[in-house]
Amino acid sequence: MSPMNRRKGILIRLVWSMTLGASIWGIANVALAGDDMDTRATDLHETVVKVPVIERGLFGEHERDIVATTYMPDGDGPFPLIVLSHGSPPDPRDRPKVGRYRELPQIRTFVQLGFAVIVPIRRGFGATGGTYEEGFGSCRNPDYIQAGKDAAQDVLAAVAYAGTLPQVDRDHVVLVGQSAGGFASLAAASYAPKGLVAVVNFSGGRGGDPAKHPGIPCGPQQMADAIRHFSSTIKVPVLWHYVENDLYFAPQIVATWFAAFQAAGGQGEMIVEPPFGRNGHGMFAVTDSIPIWLPHVEQFLSPLVSMKP
Repeated sequence: MSPMNRRKGILIRLVWSMTLGASIWGIANVALAGDDMDTRATDLHETVVKVPVIERGLFGEHERDIVATTYMPDGDGPFPLIVLSHGSPPDPRDRPKVGRYRELPQIRTFVQLGFAVIVPIRRGFGATGGTYEEGFGSCRNPDYIQAGKDAAQDVLAAVAYAGTLPQVDRDHVVLVGQSAGGFASLAAASYAPKGLVAVVNFSGGRGGDPAKHPGIPCGPQQMADAIRHFSSTIKVPVLWHYVENDLYFAPQIVATWFAAFQAAGGQGEMIVEPPFGRNGHGMFAVTDSIPIWLPHVEQFLSPLVSMKP
């Protein structure tokens, strides 16, 4: 191999490594290309909006805005809605990199199926910034129930806001989330928001860290307890989509979480894909994975919501 081709090969491997690493918790586009607030995908009718969230504390209630982005198919609608929720990096210093979570290939796929999409950036992350509200305490004794409730408020606020848009069919809402966003979607579903028909949970959970404790998250039993707590009031089917080589949440751990979900009355199915890349946790954010997970999502949603063929 010539020196030039060798350099090209090294560069390609480096870029792939950077992309997969950034995509683990859903910032591939942001970390590599930046997150220009003035950038818009005109073919998706991309619009940046502010969504009010009610915060409750010792001194009463007050309103705080979070940043969200909406994407629409062509036409007047009304279109069924997907609320797409981002993950959370293990290192707090990386939270600003979430940006607006512009996973455009995945979002475009949903829009091409006929969905309106809203992507809320939860408090403490990316374009929203401000105080982080989803802390679960120590790794030894994490409070995932409270963390889930806090994250759910931002997801529910996005559902309520999107329901005011004339292009949105408020009677057909799907919550979709990756990693911490998957867990936030489960927690939000427990509040039974009006119009909710399904949840799609991509590698959902909290407390994972592939560097410090690969595959074994903080307090896996506490997470099972939190999932059992939320699942007791989830009234719609949930698709659990995971990957065999997930270095945040190993399959044997996830199996106990799904068992807790079912034991609490949760209805749905779990799919564990074969290994993908070096760490399958970030599969959803890699464009090449779309043909792998999309058929499962279409099959799961087709009895529940009308989609374009």
